[in-house]
Amino acid sequence: MNALSLRLLAAAVGLAASASLSAAEPRPAFTPPSAASLPDNDFGKTVREGEQIFLHTPQKAGEFVGNDLTCASCHLDAGRRPDSAPMWAAYVLYPAYRAKNGHVNTLAERLQGCFRFSMNGKAPPADDPTLTALQTYMFWLASKAPTGVVLEGQGYRKLPPPAAKADYLRGSEVYAQYCAVCHGAEGQGQKNGKHWVFPALWGPDSFNWGAGMHQIGNAAGFIKANMPLSQAGMLSDQEAWDVAYFMNAHERPQDPRYTESVAATRAKYHDSDDSLYGVEVNGHLLGSGAPPAGGKLNAAAARTGG
Repeated sequence: MNALSLRLLAAAVGLAASASLSAAEPRPAFTPPSAASLPDNDFGKTVREGEQIFLHTPQKAGEFVGNDLTCASCHLDAGRRPDSAPMWAAYVLYPAYRAKNGHVNTLAERLQGCFRFSMNGKAPPADDPTLTALQTYMFWLASKAPTGVVLEGQGYRKLPPPAAKADYLRGSEVYAQYCAVCHGAEGQGQKNGKHWVFPALWGPDSFNWGAGMHQIGNAAGFIKANMPLSQAGMLSDQEAWDVAYFMNAHERPQDPRYTESVAATRAKYHDSDDSLYGVEVNGHLLGSGAPPAGGKLNAAAARTGG
């Protein structure tokens, strides 16, 4: 090997090592501002409005919400908690391309999707005060965060593949032991009077088949990092995978993108091992018995003739 070849080889090795080190570098940490730092002015008023919508979504944005979940059902501590898709980590990554709809999404469009899928409702107009307040709240939570940088705690935790394939029966046992006390034996959630304390995990009042939490990997990562509430991390990775499978092996509202049939909708939107939509579990084809998308909004429209 001549001298030039040796120099080129050394350079290539150096670049590879550099890339490896970069990939291993920890993500930057970030702490959102405290509530005490919120300014007492018109901007601060809109931030507070956004926080209230986030915490009490059906009450504050009911015309767009078809279930009784709130934004904080999946984004804990008012969107602050790492590994529960915190708002401060999301804000700095938009606009962004999303494979889910095949184009670059603004933050407003991303939030519209949350209302359509996770809230089983309909998208507010892009200029609606609801979206303005939510985006202002997210902007404030992300104050001084670096733009375009994936921060530590962004999104839901990514678990390694389970040692054993996720299993319905094992998941049912985990659910009965750790989850049913809060979310109900039938996943129906729990109310204190008229107010929901714990969200429904499946059934007509939960998120629909288009929501990101119906994906087993997202649910497993969320559960591992955050559940049981106040005892986060007590479940093994395998238990998190199993109970995520169990939760998502139940019927929930229809995907609003439903096209022709369950099979066609699966082929277009759910063609992945991460989704049980269109898969037969315990003799039932999931999606075939789904309540219509829209939930409470359908009943309201029927009453008003809309």
